[in-house]
Amino acid sequence: MVAVRRSFKFLMRPTSRQQVALAACLEDHRVLYNAALEHRRTAYRKAGVSVRYGDQSGELKDIRADDQEGQGRWSFSSQQATLRRLDKAFAAFFARVKAGRAPGFPRFKGRGWFDTVTWPKDGDGCRWDSQPEHPTATFVRLQAIGHVRVHQHRPVRGQVKTISVKRQGTRWYLILSCEDIPATPLPATGAVVGLDMGVASLVTTSDGEHLANPRHLAASAERLAAAQRDLARKKRGSKRRRKAVARVAALHAKVRRQRLDSAHKTALALVRDYDLIVHEDLRVANMTRSASGTVEQPGRNVAAKSGLNRSILDAGWGVFLSVLADKAESAGRELIAVEPRNTSRTCSRCGHCTPENRRTQAAFACTACGHTAHADENAAINILRAGLALRDAAKAA
Repeated sequence: MVAVRRSFKFLMRPTSRQQVALAACLEDHRVLYNAALEHRRTAYRKAGVSVRYGDQSGELKDIRADDQEGQGRWSFSSQQATLRRLDKAFAAFFARVKAGRAPGFPRFKGRGWFDTVTWPKDGDGCRWDSQPEHPTATFVRLQAIGHVRVHQHRPVRGQVKTISVKRQGTRWYLILSCEDIPATPLPATGAVVGLDMGVASLVTTSDGEHLANPRHLAASAERLAAAQRDLARKKRGSKRRRKAVARVAALHAKVRRQRLDSAHKTALALVRDYDLIVHEDLRVANMTRSASGTVEQPGRNVAAKSGLNRSILDAGWGVFLSVLADKAESAGRELIAVEPRNTSRTCSRCGHCTPENRRTQAAFACTACGHTAHADENAAINILRAGLALRDAAKAA
């Protein structure tokens, strides 16, 4: 049986004292990250020396000994994980330089830009389900914080490998990364489908079904605008401004949860109904890049492009495709991504391809054979056909 790796995310219920300790843990790890980054920058700038993870990890023992009431309180392995996080940031930076892309040198983390601490091994500074004899509640034990209650709304499967604590607004979440989870294949249906991603409908299938786009951000736009106007009037550094920031963050967090919930429900319905799912291989980050341009070369139709970007991001294509891939793997379904170019311009009946075939957003009318259809349905059929051709070519190879 195929085993997969999955993460389980649970809401934590810390006491007020534990919340203070969690915040202190997060802050000390942020300070450690920034100090390690400054160490690397200074060593290279002044001596031309490249500092590696092994060098900084070796210095942790002395750092902890000199600051026993601060850095010395926390798990050694969690601090190593923070140093590895910085090392991965540098590895990604050098990879971007080598590829000729915009480098993006690792940055110092401000107070609002460091929200996660990771313990690499269950049992080393942390322990999941630390009180199994408790009849009604689940707890996780974290070094120097104590036994924190967790709202476990579903069973944990597989073996717990890493434990992370994440702060989102005023909430604290526990994330368990588990491996050796047995896949649970669904019964075969014999059905195949192509998916066309859109804004009017989140997904249009090759069977002609249109799955709605909930537009969660648009539904909350008025409340968000009011909260952001209120935030703009607050004095920087004031207590009222911190409360206004928390309100805006809470609204965005709710939209994010709603979008994720919709993605899970839509993906689950598709995985249950189809053995093979073909979708477009979309580069959402490239598609939503700003069109404002530069002072020398300003962009065109900036307002329209900005509105389209907002609609694409509100639809959550990237979130949906990621969730769909995970569910397809667990259910033993086949998922194929195909090149989306010209799928909306090509006639699914005769194969004629021209921009004139799609004169409006919704209507498709082939200029060669006269075939008419909904434009997204026509594109979904082309996507399915391309996916089947890829599968057949892979089998023949």
